[in-house]
Amino acid sequence: MTGGRQFGPRIGSDGVTFRHWAPAARSVSLVSEGAHPMLPVGDGWFETTQPDASAGARYKFRINDEIDVPDPASRFQPEDVHGPSEAIGPAFGWACADWKGRPWHECVFLELHIGSFAPQGTFLAAIDKLDHVAQTGFTAIELMPVADFAGRWNWGYDGVLPFAPDSIYGRPEDLKALIDAAHARGLMVFLDVVYNHFGPEGNYLGRYAPSFFTDAHTPWGNAIDYRVPQVRAFAIENALHWLDDYRFDGLRLDAVHAIAEPGSPSVLEELSKAVGHLAASTGRYIHLVLENDDNRASLLDPRSDPPRGHYRAQWNDDYHHAFHVLLTGETTGYYCDYRDANSLLARTLGQGFAYQGEPSPHRGGSTRGEPSRMLPATAFVNFLQNHDQIGNRALGERLAEIAQPEALEAALAVTLLAPAPPLMFMGDEWGSKQPFPFFCDFKGELADAVRQGRRKEFAEAYAKHSDEIPDPLASSTVELATLDWSARARGEHRARLDLVRHLLATRRASIMPLLSELEPGASEASVNGGVLDAHWRLNDGRRLRLVANLANQPLPLPRIQPHALIWGDTTGDLAAWAVVVVLESE
Repeated sequence: MTGGRQFGPRIGSDGVTFRHWAPAARSVSLVSEGAHPMLPVGDGWFETTQPDASAGARYKFRINDEIDVPDPASRFQPEDVHGPSEAIGPAFGWACADWKGRPWHECVFLELHIGSFAPQGTFLAAIDKLDHVAQTGFTAIELMPVADFAGRWNWGYDGVLPFAPDSIYGRPEDLKALIDAAHARGLMVFLDVVYNHFGPEGNYLGRYAPSFFTDAHTPWGNAIDYRVPQVRAFAIENALHWLDDYRFDGLRLDAVHAIAEPGSPSVLEELSKAVGHLAASTGRYIHLVLENDDNRASLLDPRSDPPRGHYRAQWNDDYHHAFHVLLTGETTGYYCDYRDANSLLARTLGQGFAYQGEPSPHRGGSTRGEPSRMLPATAFVNFLQNHDQIGNRALGERLAEIAQPEALEAALAVTLLAPAPPLMFMGDEWGSKQPFPFFCDFKGELADAVRQGRRKEFAEAYAKHSDEIPDPLASSTVELATLDWSARARGEHRARLDLVRHLLATRRASIMPLLSELEPGASEASVNGGVLDAHWRLNDGRRLRLVANLANQPLPLPRIQPHALIWGDTTGDLAAWAVVVVLESE
């Protein structure tokens, strides 16, 4: 464990030192085989060392002799969010102790939810699927949040104890075993983390540390105040906890635009610098990725290694939204900003963001984004689907259910062969048609509030499909979302998996070696008469060029000067929904 961390129990030769930050508490006691008063040691901290305690000790903190609470930096909650915390030792027999990771340009992501990825829904069960992941051509798995949440199932964005992997998935050593097994197969492992809010059940911080929060609100709960040094340290230590103690290869920070009070300097900058120090001191590749609706290009730097103060890349919602409108014709909600889907898709391929300071009709005309043209394509993670874009639909349908198959295959070819690191959602590699609806496991009034909120958000869909829409609180909804692995062997799914494997093998052989040579600011893309034409210039003057027919009929193939044909057919017209990729000489 890296020294200098403030939160969580410290296990040493003299026993276990328990620390708790409770600036609004008059007194704090450790409750573990009796009650043990903790001494105030300044700045809101209380501390005690128990010489007879060791790894495995279970404990709570008693606040003002009124309420017993778990450790907010608990490393494990064997009895869920309201139960006692468990002290976890650092020892683990890593088989891949020398693993240093992989460079950023090699990233090809498969996003997955541990609870529905394999039928058993555990860390250990996921190990059995890693050979499939590696053989398909992915180089990284990205886990939806695993931080401890209330109940038996959850997407993960309602976590309240962010240092503790949820016990429903297994113990901490099981998660480490999954990461170790992935590394043995050459796979990186990323984790989705949430630093903009806490979930609605099981968060006791407001009882003894109200300064943890501001008066502002996010769409999901009270905003966190990163002007407070201890609050800032909590988030940064959490990032280091996952990256150092568990050896994750990277983090994806959820919805950072919803961090209402980032402080100065921004917590994002300070967190990145701390992670950069870890990477430099260990010689590891460690990658940080943002989800940021504000499209802040100034935060991104995919080339500096490590990018201290910056982030490798951002999930590019603009790319998804433009392609979604093109494939489905849907223009409701935020899709209304992408009615000109062809030209905005071209802009994302050539310049990164579609919105770089332009007014957004969906946001009432307010401007969105910063200029991104000078960033290389590797600063943007592109995808056709992810958990949000599937699950935040009333029925949770995938594109395989609502898009023309030929068009979707063309979109896959563009996504997997363009320079931007691609991401797919679990099951999409074989064209799964299983829905991935939203689910959680709350009780009483909170459960009713979730149901009512979904009905309000999807009022039109409920009016049309009320009986078909899964209940987000029901176990049957989780079962509906759990992947059916047997589908891979069936005709259309087997063909789709073969296509994805072929595309990713082509990416590995012919695209990845070029990515470090991309010349920032030297890419262009346009759509003319239904033909997408994009190119990315390399430092030596060559161009990686992608041409795609985005129409249902053959169209003339633009003039191409191939140095090497990478994908497709350059003879005759461009067939409907055909994609051609070539490497052009100077």
